[in-house]
Amino acid sequence: MVIKKRINATFILVSILMLGSVGCKIPPDTEAKEETANFEETIPSVDVAIARSDSIGDTREYIGTTQPVQTVALRSQVEGQLLELTVDVGDRVSKGQLLAQLNDNLLQAEVGKAQAELAALNSEVIRAQGQVKSAISEVASTKVRLEQAKNDVTRLQELHEEGAIALREVELARTEYRTTQQSLISAQSEVNVRQSAVEAAEGRVIAQQALIQQEQERLSYSMLHSPITGYVLQRVIETGNLVQPGGEILRLGDFSQVKVVVPVSELDLANIRVGQSVRVRLDAFPRDSLVGRVSNISPAADPTSRQVPIEVILSNPEQKISSGLLARVSFGQTGFQTVVIPETALQGTTGGRGIVFVVTGDKENATVTQRRVRLGERVDGQVEVLGGLRPGERYVSRSSDALEDNQSVKLSILSE
Repeated sequence: MVIKKRINATFILVSILMLGSVGCKIPPDTEAKEETANFEETIPSVDVAIARSDSIGDTREYIGTTQPVQTVALRSQVEGQLLELTVDVGDRVSKGQLLAQLNDNLLQAEVGKAQAELAALNSEVIRAQGQVKSAISEVASTKVRLEQAKNDVTRLQELHEEGAIALREVELARTEYRTTQQSLISAQSEVNVRQSAVEAAEGRVIAQQALIQQEQERLSYSMLHSPITGYVLQRVIETGNLVQPGGEILRLGDFSQVKVVVPVSELDLANIRVGQSVRVRLDAFPRDSLVGRVSNISPAADPTSRQVPIEVILSNPEQKISSGLLARVSFGQTGFQTVVIPETALQGTTGGRGIVFVVTGDKENATVTQRRVRLGERVDGQVEVLGGLRPGERYVSRSSDALEDNQSVKLSILSE
């Protein structure tokens, strides 16, 4: 009985050992997976960024509002009822385009009246010219009579000397000659008077012609044309209303350029000059970086805030910038920008130089290449790269481990 129990115990022990040896055996594929996992753990994980040009440091921005470079109030120069407006707010207008029409009945009547008066004055000129011709004919006739009287005096004087006639007849002939002389002088004076009358009448004609031109010009004021190329900003009056001289009808804006007026502290005036280039950001177009030009610096500061209005002009060839947009103006340098990277991208710095790793390849097969770069100013965790890294290149901004040249890396989900 004891022997039988020992045999059973031995069998159970052998069975347990056999099962243990079978369960603890490691398959070959499991070992390969463990080796691959260990190798992947040795590949550093990196954050990749794209090099971009920027200005380092804080740049003070001043807030302004966009407005057209020129605003024109279209006003009536004559009185009349507004019959028609051909445009509405927001419409684009061209220089010389007809925008409004006033009732011109009274103006037409004034032109007609002036033209009738001109016709009467022209008739007066013709009559005066006829009188001049008559006076000239009278002068010619008087000259003939004068010549005849002179001949009579000579002939009678000879007859008297021969004793054929009495002295009295000679005296009468001499009196007739002197009378004819006076008539000639009077006729010549009449010609001068008549010619002066013609000149006066012609002057009245010229004056009346000028009056007609004035009335016709006033008549042309009943049709209002656009003085600029731009857009309608406001309709001040509606059709059917009576417009007085000087009354505003439309307000127009020229958007070929855009003006931004910003108040600037008097302490910053030393760094601002007319013609200076400035950077302008519009909240309406956050992706656009615009460059403006300082066109005017006000000579007078606000007595309360001590701020000086600065006028900045922006080109607007596509005319997509409208009025009333929020503009952020910075008067820093806009002509020179460098690549700016975070200091975490530097693996080591010595003297004004450092090492940056540039990423090549795709997400599944990315490697890094060591690149020495020339460094500039450092501000708030950012550093300027003056040489060695171009805008658009991909670089490692942060790494989980130290990197080596031509090393394979894994791109993190934060990578660009």
